[in-house]
Amino acid sequence: MGRWLAVASGVIVVAAVVAVQIGQARETSMAERLTDTLLQSAFHPATGTVDFASFSELPTPVARYFRHVLTDGQKLIRMVKMQQSGVLRTNTTTETWSSFTASQLVLPPVSGFVWNAEVEMPLGAHVRVLDSYVAGVGSGRVSLLSVFAVASETGSPELNSGALHRYLAEAVWYPTALLPQAGVVWNSIDDRAAMATLTDEGTSVSLEFRFNDVGEVTGIYSSGRFGRFDGRDEQVPWEGHFRDYQAHTGMRVPIYGEVGWYENGVLQLVWKGNVMEMRYELEP
Repeated sequence: MGRWLAVASGVIVVAAVVAVQIGQARETSMAERLTDTLLQSAFHPATGTVDFASFSELPTPVARYFRHVLTDGQKLIRMVKMQQSGVLRTNTTTETWSSFTASQLVLPPVSGFVWNAEVEMPLGAHVRVLDSYVAGVGSGRVSLLSVFAVASETGSPELNSGALHRYLAEAVWYPTALLPQAGVVWNSIDDRAAMATLTDEGTSVSLEFRFNDVGEVTGIYSSGRFGRFDGRDEQVPWEGHFRDYQAHTGMRVPIYGEVGWYENGVLQLVWKGNVMEMRYELEP
C-alpha cells in the first residue's frame, strides 16, 4: 500500500508541475499576442516634427509645458519601453500595499499600450496583472502565480474609456502624444490648468492637466473616470500627481507618479511608482 501511495503522490506532483507550466505558457503567450497586435497596428508612421511656432494658439500653460519638455524640431515618439517599480493596493479601503515591478510598451501613433506587472503576495507568491489598450479595446487580466486567471475583462465601453483615460494621463512619459497633431484638443481653464480631450476608435475622454510655473505637469484630474468598484463599473473622480523631472532623449519627463480615487471627497492613493528605465524610439 505504501508503495502505491508513493507512486500516486509522484503522479500528482508531476501533474501539478505540468499544469503550472501549461498555465505559465498560456499567460505568457497572451501577453506576447497583445504586444504583437499593438506593434502590428502601427503601420502608419506619424509625420511631422515639434514646431514651437505652432504653439501660439494653445492655452498658455500648455505652450509653456511643450517648450519646457520638448525640443524645437525634434521628431515624434514612435515607441517607448519603460521599466517601473513601486507599490499598489487593490482598493481604497485596504491598508495593505504590495510591491510591484512592471514593463510597459507604448505606441503613441496608435494610442496604445501594454502594461505587464508582477505584484508580490504573501508567502513568496505573486499575481500577474496585464492591462492594455490596443486598437481601441481595453482589457485587464489578473492571474495567480502567472498561471491561474482569477479575473479577466475585455472590450466593454467602460473599460475602453478607463484605459484611454490612463493612456492620456501617462502621456507625460511620452509627451509628443499630447501635441495637437497627435489628436489632443486643448481648452483653457486658467493660467495653471487646461483640459485635454482625446478621441480614439469612438471613445472620447477628457482630463484636466495642472501645471507649475516652470512648465511641468504636476497633476491630472478627471471628475469621473470609469473604475471597478464592488463588482460594478462606476465613474468616480480620479487624480494623479507627477514629479522629479529628468532629461531623456532630448525631452523632460517625470520619474515619479501616483494616482488614486476620491472617496467621500478625500483622495485615496492606490498606485505609487517610479520609472526605472526609459527607452525611446523616434519616428524616422
